[in-house]
Amino acid sequence: MNNPTAHAKLGTASRTQCLWLQFKAKVLLVFGLQAQAQAVFEEILSSHPHNVLALNSLGFNELNNRRLVQALGYFERALALTPTNTNAHFNVGFVSEELGRSQEAELAFRKAIELDEKMDRAWYGLGLVLVRQRRFDESLVAFKRNTELQSMSPYAWYQMARVHMELHQPEKTLEIMRHLKGFEPKVAAQLERETGLRLDKLA
Repeated sequence: MNNPTAHAKLGTASRTQCLWLQFKAKVLLVFGLQAQAQAVFEEILSSHPHNVLALNSLGFNELNNRRLVQALGYFERALALTPTNTNAHFNVGFVSEELGRSQEAELAFRKAIELDEKMDRAWYGLGLVLVRQRRFDESLVAFKRNTELQSMSPYAWYQMARVHMELHQPEKTLEIMRHLKGFEPKVAAQLERETGLRLDKLA
């Protein structure tokens, strides 16, 4: 005979154990004990396959070890459980882009942006995917939005400069290089080396 009270107690004990294991894993991570922490997350997942924290942690561990297909599997499972989570879409997009799966990455980044239009890293990721697809004009739109959200970050500025060179617009590249020189002179100098353009040619 089923005993609702016994089932409730069992469920409570299971949740309590899961919370304890999560706490234990976090403490291990704080002390830099990555391997031990991942073992705990695997233990959590064996009894709680829908635990998003464990899925994400194991996904990032696989990503750090460049096991991209395995990382994507964990992140996709986490996304299925949290379909309105912008970070979940971004994680899937990031790994998909790393795997060269441009269409999947584009869809994931666009969904993240749909959920949070101000997610600057999703705009940057989208820009990279569009460059891979040689959709340069569209990539400029994505990188420009990233720079509006993160004006002092050099990464999208750098990518925009490269795209303008692909579009045979060296004058626009020079303008970006001058802008970068004001707060990231090393990146501006790198662009000079890569493009052969000289900032002193810009009046």
